[in-house]
Amino acid sequence: MRLPLPTFRTPKSRAVLSAAVGLGLAAGAFGAVPASADSTSAPATSTTTSVTGYHGSSEEAKANEAFFQAVLKSVAEKRAANPGAAAVTVVYDASDAPAFSAQIDRSTSIWNSSVANVQLQEGSNADFEYREGNDPRGSYASTDGHGGGYIFLDYAQNEEYDSTRVTTHETGHVLGLPDHYEGPCSELMSGGGPGPSCTNANPDANERAEVEQLWANGLAKALQKVNQDR
Repeated sequence: MRLPLPTFRTPKSRAVLSAAVGLGLAAGAFGAVPASADSTSAPATSTTTSVTGYHGSSEEAKANEAFFQAVLKSVAEKRAANPGAAAVTVVYDASDAPAFSAQIDRSTSIWNSSVANVQLQEGSNADFEYREGNDPRGSYASTDGHGGGYIFLDYAQNEEYDSTRVTTHETGHVLGLPDHYEGPCSELMSGGGPGPSCTNANPDANERAEVEQLWANGLAKALQKVNQDR
């Protein structure tokens, strides 16, 4: 998403991985980071707010899909090494986002109570991680396409929009859901489309069903490929 943000503070210096999925939360919606966002240096501090709209794009959709496929591959590789595991689990590391620990816990609880084919769990050997800071690009998810990725949570955006909704929405990308900006507040993946007053952090029935299908069919295909490559 290419949206304005409130006053920015100096972000942590982080290397941004190549395929960035944005979740800008400023004047209207969450969305994708521009293609030029894969810089290895921290963006400059800004004190201005522009007035622009947001637009979904095919690049954004591809970035969403890349993040999901990277996590799916990581989970499939661990599953292949331990075929007797009782459940399909996506492991995350939240140690680099201490200010959002409560929101991440709530997001995890929401998703784990909403779907059965995949569960989120904090732990070591993580499939992705959460990070926090200030970034004029807003909150986003990013992957290198090889099983490594993270969700970045921007301070300013999370002050304007419901922070649990932001976190749960971003985590929805990890689980395979695309943005749907035109949707109502009842759709988690409508992001900021309904505006800052929307505080719903729960996926609707269609979103839950889509995740269930993705992790039933997608994981089976990923496992087949991993086993063929071994």
